[in-house]
Formats: sequence, C-alpha cells, structure tokens
Amino acid sequence: MSGAAALADAGTKAPPRDCPLCPRLAAYRQANRAANPDWFNAPVPSFGPTDARLLVAGMAPGVKGANRTGRPFTGDHAGVLLYATLLRYGLAEGSYGADPTDGLRLVDCRITNAVRCAPPVNLPQPREVATCNQFLIAELDGMANLRAVLALGVLAHAAVLKACGVPPTRIRFRHGAVHELPDGLLLADSYHVSRYNTSTGRLTPAMFGQVVAMLVERLNGGGSERDPLSARET
Repeated sequence: MSGAAALADAGTKAPPRDCPLCPRLAAYRQANRAANPDWFNAPVPSFGPTDARLLVAGMAPGVKGANRTGRPFTGDHAGVLLYATLLRYGLAEGSYGADPTDGLRLVDCRITNAVRCAPPVNLPQPREVATCNQFLIAELDGMANLRAVLALGVLAHAAVLKACGVPPTRIRFRHGAVHELPDGLLLADSYHVSRYNTSTGRLTPAMFGQVVAMLVERLNGGGSERDPLSARET
C-alpha cells in the first residue's frame, strides 16, 4: 500500500482517509476493510502532476480496481484502454501493470474522479456526487496550468460543470464534443472506458483514441471548434 499512499500530494485539498461525509460510502468502506484488510479501502487520491494541462475525470473508483490498489483506473478493466491510450499519445510514460508500483508516469496529464470513494454497485448517489464536488473544485483550483478536462461519462461531465459554476443543464454531454466554458477551460466528453461500454462496442479503442488525439492537438495549438469530433457550446 506504500505505492498507493505515495500518490497523495499536499498540493490539493483531498478527503481524509476516514472521510465521514457520505454515510453510505463510509459504511461500504468499512465493510470492505473488514472483508479485505490488505486493500487500499479509502478515498482514492488523484494521480499525476498538478502542473498538468489536462485533467481526466472519471466517475468513482471501482471496488476491485482503484479501491483495491489506491490509484485511479488501476486494477480493473477500465484502466486497460485508458492507460494504453494515454501512453499512445504521449500523456504517459512507462508501462501499465495494473498496479500502483508499476512505474507508470503521467505526462502533462492528471487523473481524478468525481466521487473519491467506491460506491456500492459502482453507482454513486446524487447527494454523494454533490458532497464530493468540493474536492473536485479544489482539484481544478490547484492546477495552475489547467487548460482542458476530459470527462468520462455523463456523471463526470455534470460534476465538472458544477465545479466550474455552470448549470449541468446548460451544456449537454455528447461523446466527442469539446465545450468551451465561460472561463476558457475546455471540457471534452467521452463515453466511459468501462467494461460494459467497450464490450458492447459503445466505445471502441479507435473512438477513444480520436477524442484523446483531438485534445492533444487542441492543447498544442491545433484544431478548432470545426474539428469533426468537436463542437463549441456555451
């Protein structure tokens, strides 16, 4: 667990290990600690440099993935496509070994979740998303060079909008779209890299790669709202 603990940083406000703010999630955490005492079983810290220009926002830790390993998208199926794509487009270095001690390093990219604790049946409740939004706000505020957020799924999309002070109903989620928020921050949407989405073909490696490639191009000064996969919406 030392590798996972090392992922925490003092640069952003993060929930404490025994965060009590969401009673249902706290009870689930305690049950997992009793059943699997060698797992991380705590709010999962963000991963990657705080001076990155890109933040990837997921929904919540998987109970047998990040909740077990202590690193976002690590240890279950969702991380396979995510990290392979980040490696392909230069946003990570090393190799993904599904373990926080695999030596993988993110480059100009950081990963977090809208909800930091693993929820039962992998589904956080609206009140839990709202309660944890304070930590997403702190995450955004703590990244001085942040230019874009990649939201994986509708829940993450809405959480990022709320954290930025934009009503979630104002900008709808659409896979492949890039929305320019009032403060100039770019919000890109992708279907979640979950096993369900990839196994059903809702999200293919090519589809996800297109979104990440387009974002990298935008960050490096290319592309525009006229890109095939992007759309400026305010």
